[in-house]
Amino acid sequence: MSPTFLALFAIALWATLASLGTALAHLPPFLLTGLALIIGSVPSWPLVLRDRAAWRVPPRTLALGVYGLFGFHFLLFIALRNAPPVEANLVNYLWPLFMVVLAPVLLPGLSLRPLHLAAALLGFAGAAVAILGTRGGSGAGASAIQGYWGFLPALGSAFIWASYSLWTKRVEAFPTSAIGLFGLVSGVLSLACHALLEAPATLSGKDWLLLVLCGLGPLGAAFFVWDMALKRGDPRRIGILSYLTPLGSTALLLLVTGRPLTWTIALAALLIISAAVMGTRAR
Repeated sequence: MSPTFLALFAIALWATLASLGTALAHLPPFLLTGLALIIGSVPSWPLVLRDRAAWRVPPRTLALGVYGLFGFHFLLFIALRNAPPVEANLVNYLWPLFMVVLAPVLLPGLSLRPLHLAAALLGFAGAAVAILGTRGGSGAGASAIQGYWGFLPALGSAFIWASYSLWTKRVEAFPTSAIGLFGLVSGVLSLACHALLEAPATLSGKDWLLLVLCGLGPLGAAFFVWDMALKRGDPRRIGILSYLTPLGSTALLLLVTGRPLTWTIALAALLIISAAVMGTRAR
């Protein structure tokens, strides 16, 4: 499978993350992060049972994996409950822009060409139109002021995921199955923090269903195919394709919340798809 297809598959799964995270916002963030990441690691368990080398990675690589998976999702879930979800989504989706712009800084041998920068800015404009276009009539302005500090963890999550995605190319090569180890260790760490820092919570049957969907989808399979895409493709191009995520995520939020489709979403689609095409053509 081509890296473009793999990246698009991961993007489709990640488009569900904001809606699932919002639906589970009543759960303590460490508990939500821990359970979802452990569930997401389950598909790789049979691999390590057959071959222990599937999870054999240097400590530095494991630390990077925990940094990426645990740090990104914990900060994102914090942001979704302390800032208006749609606006927090916008700030979080600065990570594709960070990924394109930081690639020449964090990876040797890459340069940022004018077409990359133009595509990144065009894609960010599309993401802004898609997400900010949902604010009309929602009364989000007042809550945005009250939850202003919640945008800081959203910004942090964006930087963490962009830097993690790029730094995976600087550590010793590791099998994609090791993503399961990253998720398991991150999940156990998060549950330990829950036991120490958060009040116990009771989960309903619906909560467990949403957790399983979240774990096996955007916090599970998406990581594995994203890693394969990064190993096979150009991170600058993949970063541009990532702008499709806020479009899909916003469309799903519109469906879940019952908001109507507006002209701003159509404009956002045009801008984002144009950015994706422009970015994939850049050499």
